[in-house]
Amino acid sequence: MTAAAASVVAGVALVPNWSAGAAVTDDPTVDAATRATFQRLADAVFTDRTQALVEGAGTKETRHTSGFSGSVRLSGGQTREQKSALEELRDRRGRLARLGETYRAGSTKVTLDATRVKGRHAKVAVTETTTLTYGKAAGKSPESTGFQAHHELSFTADRHGDWRLTGIRDTDDGYLAVNQVAKPEVAKPQAEAEDDGPPSAARAATAWPAPANTKNFSATGYDYKAMVAYAQKYWNKYNPDYPNFNGQGAGGDCTNFVSQALKAGGWKHVPGYTNDFHKWFGNSEIQSDSFVGVNEFSWFALSSKRVTSLANVYQLDLGDVLQVDFNRDGSKDHSMIVTYRDRRGVPYVSYHSTNTYNRSVASLVASYPNAAFYAYRT
Repeated sequence: MTAAAASVVAGVALVPNWSAGAAVTDDPTVDAATRATFQRLADAVFTDRTQALVEGAGTKETRHTSGFSGSVRLSGGQTREQKSALEELRDRRGRLARLGETYRAGSTKVTLDATRVKGRHAKVAVTETTTLTYGKAAGKSPESTGFQAHHELSFTADRHGDWRLTGIRDTDDGYLAVNQVAKPEVAKPQAEAEDDGPPSAARAATAWPAPANTKNFSATGYDYKAMVAYAQKYWNKYNPDYPNFNGQGAGGDCTNFVSQALKAGGWKHVPGYTNDFHKWFGNSEIQSDSFVGVNEFSWFALSSKRVTSLANVYQLDLGDVLQVDFNRDGSKDHSMIVTYRDRRGVPYVSYHSTNTYNRSVASLVASYPNAAFYAYRT
């Protein structure tokens, strides 16, 4: 993890008070202390959501947000939203436990990035950095998983000048944080290519345990360790040799990130027109649709025989690719690359938008039980 959690005082000092000097008495100003309280309330909201996933966590509605009252606190509607979110996350924790996965500790830090105030309304941009420590498992597994997510919080001041948190919006493309409860972003149905038509990927089962399908790491000539090393290096940052598509819509940077990792492991460019799914290439200046697009990547990878479809998501191994169609409309929405596989046979993925490392496939299945998954052997 990077040192994303700067001190409250330092974070506040960097944020301009855009509402200072308001002439209307009833329009409240937002000083350094108020901004610091905005940040602490955001930290409390996401800390409670993280802790709801931790084994042995209590069932009290909120633990940290309940300490806020007076000038800055949750609105009535947001209190109900938080209660609903915690209930959903506790249910997710139970589904994970049935799949043999638990978290024994969690840590969340929120930093304040910017504050914009207009009259009685404030928009607060924050960055959440969360780490969850895996519980002891039957086989060796990663010690932890983590992510960085970005949110925009809406505050409204009442007639006394007291601020209420009235809304939370995830601003990363994809919305795939481990403690996220909003429905993930989905892509529009994809038009098929005009020539010979793209190949269809076979949907993968999610039943555990999966039939054995051992990967032959020497058969293809690719360096799967290099793929993993690249993903581990750049999961929470962006290689300047490529563009960053996070925040650009249509799935963000996920497939671009996966393609970069595959390229680092030996996938070679196939130059040509950018919109020809038989081509695959990417650098700082130009990228094929198959390099950055979820569905186009699948079409290229299958038609070029660089991948084969796996029957079950738990057959994935290092350097393999997992895609998901959240609403089962036939258009895939997100791409991830496998960066670990434990002795029990559980794969772990890393991805961009939201930037995440070593999240278990079991967690994804438990979080999105109605989604369609596609597993590719590279």
